Amino acid sequence: MNIYLLAFTRFFKIGLFTIGGGYAMLPLIEAEVVEKQKWLEKEEFLDLVAIAQSAPGVFAVNISIFIGYKLRGIKGSLVTTLGAVLPSFLIILSIALFFHHFQDNIYVQHAFKAIRPAVVALIAVPVFKLAKSAKINRYTIIIPIISALLIWLLGVSPVYIILAAGIGGFIYGKIKNPQDPPQDSSQPPTPGPQS
Repeated sequence: MNIYLLAFTRFFKIGLFTIGGGYAMLPLIEAEVVEKQKWLEKEEFLDLVAIAQSAPGVFAVNISIFIGYKLRGIKGSLVTTLGAVLPSFLIILSIALFFHHFQDNIYVQHAFKAIRPAVVALIAVPVFKLAKSAKINRYTIIIPIISALLIWLLGVSPVYIILAAGIGGFIYGKIKNPQDPPQDSSQPPTPGPQS
């Protein structure tokens, strides 16, 4: 099957059967992209998730763009994004056309009340899986706890948390793994290639 058609159908299926938004899509995307199709390694997928969360815009669209771009560049990102958003667009369009006919129906109201707790579970599962995959341990658990408390109790914008975490991670990486060790000034410089 053509890679573009395959990517479109896979993301269309994910978009069609996911209730609860982008985070609820994560297990399905991971199963499809990492486990079944083997388009990405687990570590690459986690990196793309982190980038998609940090980028402005809708998470589901961001992750589909990044995965598509990783697969086949701009064409790939257009195909995967269209596949991911088209089902939601069609469903919302259908609901908008017919919702006023059944919005006061008692069974529909009960169905929406029953869906809400299921959506919470659908979002909670990928959060725990990501935490496990990100190798959070007793030393790093403090970062998500402090971040959650700052957002929840003090109303700090998540943008500032993401910026602080990115800068902190960059500084930590530079301190922990310096790429260019300083040269000993007592040693003569190593001769380079002659030009």
